[in-house]
Amino acid sequence: MAPLPYTAAVTSPRRTSVVAIDVEPLSIPLREPFVIATGRIDTTRAALVRATLEDAGGRRATGLGEAAALPPVTREDQPDLLAAVSAAAPSLRATAIAGPADVGPVLERALPGSSVARAGVEAAILDAWARLAGVPVWRALGGDTDAATELLTDVTLPIAEPERMSANARAHRQSGFTTFKVKVGRDRHADLAALRAVAAAVPDARFRLDANAGFTARDAIALLDAVLADGLTIECFEQPCAADDLAGMAAVAAHSPVPVVADESFRGADDLDRIAGARAAQAVNLKLGKLGGPLASLALARQARAAGLRLMAGAMVETRVGLLAMAHVVAALGGVDWVDLDTAFLLADDPFDGGWTCAGPRLRLAPDAGLGVSVRASAKLA
Repeated sequence: MAPLPYTAAVTSPRRTSVVAIDVEPLSIPLREPFVIATGRIDTTRAALVRATLEDAGGRRATGLGEAAALPPVTREDQPDLLAAVSAAAPSLRATAIAGPADVGPVLERALPGSSVARAGVEAAILDAWARLAGVPVWRALGGDTDAATELLTDVTLPIAEPERMSANARAHRQSGFTTFKVKVGRDRHADLAALRAVAAAVPDARFRLDANAGFTARDAIALLDAVLADGLTIECFEQPCAADDLAGMAAVAAHSPVPVVADESFRGADDLDRIAGARAAQAVNLKLGKLGGPLASLALARQARAAGLRLMAGAMVETRVGLLAMAHVVAALGGVDWVDLDTAFLLADDPFDGGWTCAGPRLRLAPDAGLGVSVRASAKLA
């Protein structure tokens, strides 16, 4: 299944070209360890990409992009990203970019082996191009209404002791969050205890379960049945089984009264065919890093919808730069079924300004050109 082509909605007033691509480590500590079924991260393992474009009139703009690794979910780690972008930068200089449609083919040649690195470079180039065009990225991507520029996100509870998870849930509830993405998948009995503790601490909580490929179908179904029997409100169940276990995913999907969302099982257009053919999920999770950037994510989202699948917008463990790029894809799509763009709130520091205003779970995209985000003058990125 080939992705649908990008259709431009905005034409640049002048042809632009790439002046420079720069990259540096983006390592921001988390407030608490981010523990999932398959790993743990204590500091973001990302690369911050700056792309400088110049138009025919000599105007320049620099855009930001985040290439975010999350081993072992991603094959690349931070050193791989820094090396890949640095190696590609010379070949990208002086490349002509007439509009967003040009970016994909250019990066296909320059960064063929790293979807994560490509995502960061693509977001930075799109940000710079949109700044020169004087429009937000979501409009440059074909969005036609600002109604979808206000997003409502969940907040993630990583795996921890039940007492710690319930305390975190209470704190988030005081900030206005009512929907929790709860990481499960290591031990269904411990997971059940944690979910019960969170439900007791936040009686009006809504849950999105995420096993990160950690369960067998049998254990996934047992956990789901138990929490539903307890009366918990479950919105969806993300990646209950291993990435290549589509039979197990299908068994859970057939049994579950809530949608199953494919994440690790969904990395490109071919996976849509397999997921749909196996009836392995009712939805897919869009992430820039695994899909190769905003343009591929946008095209694959449209392809998934055409196949009858629902959409979640997610991220690795990212700062607001990466989350904003995904949020602009959501706005270009006119919205998605579930928004999971919260990891900036889990970091010990935020080295960026602009791009959005936040009121608890409500994210409102700024009307500025590009992504509207900048590096804070006093920021420490590594």
